[in-house]
Amino acid sequence: MGHTGCMERENERNRRWAATMSGHGGPCITFAHADSRAGSGAELPMHGFDREAREEAERVQLAPGATHGLGAGNRARPEEPDPWRTCFERDCDRILHATAFRRLAGKTQVFVFPDDHQRTRLTHALEVAQVATGIARACRLNVALTEAIALGHDCGHGPGGHASEDALSPYLDGGFDHAPWGADVSLTSLNLCHETLDGIRNHSWSRPAPSTPEGEVVSWADRVAYVCHDFEDAVKSGIVTPNALPQLVRERCGDRRSQQLGTFIDAMVSTILSSGRIGMADAQAEALAAFRASNYEHIYLRPSSVAQGRSVVAVLQALVDHFGDRPNLIPDGGGHTADLTGGEPRAVRAAVAYVAGMTDRFAFSQAVALLGWHPDKLPAGIGVTQQI
Repeated sequence: MGHTGCMERENERNRRWAATMSGHGGPCITFAHADSRAGSGAELPMHGFDREAREEAERVQLAPGATHGLGAGNRARPEEPDPWRTCFERDCDRILHATAFRRLAGKTQVFVFPDDHQRTRLTHALEVAQVATGIARACRLNVALTEAIALGHDCGHGPGGHASEDALSPYLDGGFDHAPWGADVSLTSLNLCHETLDGIRNHSWSRPAPSTPEGEVVSWADRVAYVCHDFEDAVKSGIVTPNALPQLVRERCGDRRSQQLGTFIDAMVSTILSSGRIGMADAQAEALAAFRASNYEHIYLRPSSVAQGRSVVAVLQALVDHFGDRPNLIPDGGGHTADLTGGEPRAVRAAVAYVAGMTDRFAFSQAVALLGWHPDKLPAGIGVTQQI
């Protein structure tokens, strides 16, 4: 087709798009499609499944130990309840629309500057949510709370993976831990329910146990998801061969990620239903531990990964030093940096918060643009950082 034909086709497509500007139908009801036929199945107006009805459904359907969403939820700042959504459904929605969540698309899961098909922190959070809600649904736990915790659990991560915790810890009393940082800093403006924040704050196994069964489910789902998908990414990237999969994992869980996820999820569901406790049967838990230990040996702690981590630490600490001495350069969206003096503790903490919120690409480009960092000294695009 010649140039004229292409232009005519493009103009026709533009005309079709323009024709949908106001939808179809009217004047009382507008439809998305000119031939719309779908309906709710009711000839007369029907009662919606509003928040109070959903709360009643939870009362009837959820397991005895599950967490119930009531009213506007248990929040630091009181709110009016939503007419349609439960409090934990609102938390899910707020996290999905949060800047901290969107930025996970540009933050390291295993690979800095990931290729198109490698996981990022965002895709990891989505996979954790899928594993966790599958378990919660089968065990009659609160799916909305489980999803909210899973989506938000890594929002406190800095750029460059877990190396950012090594980089930022020296600047803060008590160090930098992405789990409480996410709950208490990155997501604090969302006014999430205490149960959601508790699950985010304590999802790491080194932290105190979450106060809800939904939070404990996410703790397991996080480990199950990253152990499986980090190995798959490492194989596809040529860092390890499929033969690096421990024989114990192969025998008990299979050699494909789908088999492994299915085995671990089934083990958790059966364990929870039979015992009433959030855990995994010993045989599969032993395989999960062996899988994770193998990932540490062959992926996270391989020499190039350690070197990569040192490079990340150097860049991020240089940025914190730069902005801690010049808090006037920190974007002042909340009106909190205008009165800060360079080098004072509040300025340093503000610098940590700013750097921790950066994506990989923005952090490393800032190092080049502001600090004159040579690109050859930046973390390599194929490097790996430690997973915890």
